[in-house]
Amino acid sequence: MTTVQEIKTEKPTMKREFYHLIINGEKVESSNGATFKTYNPATGEVIAEVAKATKEDTEKAIQAARNAFDFGKWKKSPVNKRSRVLNKIASIMRSRFNELVELEILDTGKSLHAAQGQVMQAIEDFEFYAGAIVGHGGTVNPLPGQFHNYTEKEPVGVCAQIIPWNYPLMMAAWKIAPAIAVGCSVVVKPASLTPLTAIILGEICFEAGVPEGVVNIVPGSGAEVGNYLVEHPQVDKVAFTGSTPIGKDIMARASQTLKRVTLELGGKSPNIVFDDADIDAAVDGSLYGIFYNTGQSCEARSRLYVHEDIYDEFVSKFVEKTKKLKLGNPFDKETHVGAIIDQGQWDVVDGYVKSAIEEGAEILAGGKGAKVEGFENGFWYEPTVIANVNHDMKVVKEEIFGPVVVIMKFKDEKEAIKLANDTEFGLGSAVWSKDGARATRVANQIQAGIVMVNCPFSAMPGTPFGGYKQSGFGRELCIETLDLYTETKSIISYYGSRPLNPFGV
Repeated sequence: MTTVQEIKTEKPTMKREFYHLIINGEKVESSNGATFKTYNPATGEVIAEVAKATKEDTEKAIQAARNAFDFGKWKKSPVNKRSRVLNKIASIMRSRFNELVELEILDTGKSLHAAQGQVMQAIEDFEFYAGAIVGHGGTVNPLPGQFHNYTEKEPVGVCAQIIPWNYPLMMAAWKIAPAIAVGCSVVVKPASLTPLTAIILGEICFEAGVPEGVVNIVPGSGAEVGNYLVEHPQVDKVAFTGSTPIGKDIMARASQTLKRVTLELGGKSPNIVFDDADIDAAVDGSLYGIFYNTGQSCEARSRLYVHEDIYDEFVSKFVEKTKKLKLGNPFDKETHVGAIIDQGQWDVVDGYVKSAIEEGAEILAGGKGAKVEGFENGFWYEPTVIANVNHDMKVVKEEIFGPVVVIMKFKDEKEAIKLANDTEFGLGSAVWSKDGARATRVANQIQAGIVMVNCPFSAMPGTPFGGYKQSGFGRELCIETLDLYTETKSIISYYGSRPLNPFGV
């Protein structure tokens, strides 16, 4: 274990120790009184107790959402009213920005700068959809003869939304905002490891004017609550972000009632650095691409391909900067890398690193757990760089979900594209080159939903986010997302003066 210096700052104090379910606009305890604890990954300490939803609670939430959708006023509300409410949600979130950031850090162990950026994006998601919904509607289509065709967009109904633990508030916003913008009702199941900010967001929605039953939050077991939502016949759509194996299971379960499904799943994203790239920019961007959010990102650029002519120089600079990254108090603005979410995920990360060593790989940086002064009971892992690998190794093929990157050489553009696409995943990717034509050619041939060219950022409100292959389907964070939560109704009318007699009898 390596000791990493901590910059001491005062630790925040939780203002609240118990979090309720949110069902039909009310804070309620679970039907059987069950609770569970949530822990601070940076310290291992309990930070709050949370009501644990049962199937009975989930049924109540579904019925509340169903009644709100079938008989309530939300879906019939004028678009401008829904838009105002979404902006009000964003306004309340802005007024509680520091509280949300603090809570997100305590619940996830992520660094201050990461939490601040993610909370801000969650706010901007509601603002984006408040504007996007105003221009979202049907079309008028030209038809021959005296016929007229137009389409209308109608909300799909009750939506089950299952949130991952790595971006708790941001992912909740990605899903709730477009769904309620078009008039749907939602039942949200946050991850059991990180439920707190999703619960707060549910309370904020109600405070902002979202009617009772439109937004329900039911933290609980995936096997119990999640599966019940996915299989329930009165749930019309499922949106899930998480691992590919669970996504496949959800798709199979949802197929029994032909639910609409959106899946944003795992990734093993390539990061290609050509010989004409700005090396310093590529180093800095690649560093961010894998170690941001402690590498616990589905689109983390965890496979780094560097042209053989600049490989030595790039690797030297990359490793040097990796070793300078600071682990420590997540509330300290100088901290770059936060904690791993829990012991189980720490073991997964360490297991992959050990498998790479056993298969003959070379550890250039990190490769083991880190000890952070003052946070000895937290789950810390050194930012890790692995070389001398090949595509048959587990560490290259499988998603690790931690601060671990593998580096390989390539000789030309053709080989770079082949290596990048040699994966079952297809979520993110990055290309570094000063040659605009080359960057465009490569971007067009990479089998991934997102390509970042000379840029480390993968998601901003308005930019489609989603994957190819086993990284899932459907796009979030964009105007097209509104279509995922709506039905398109086609209406054909005849305006001729003579009655139609198709059979001629």
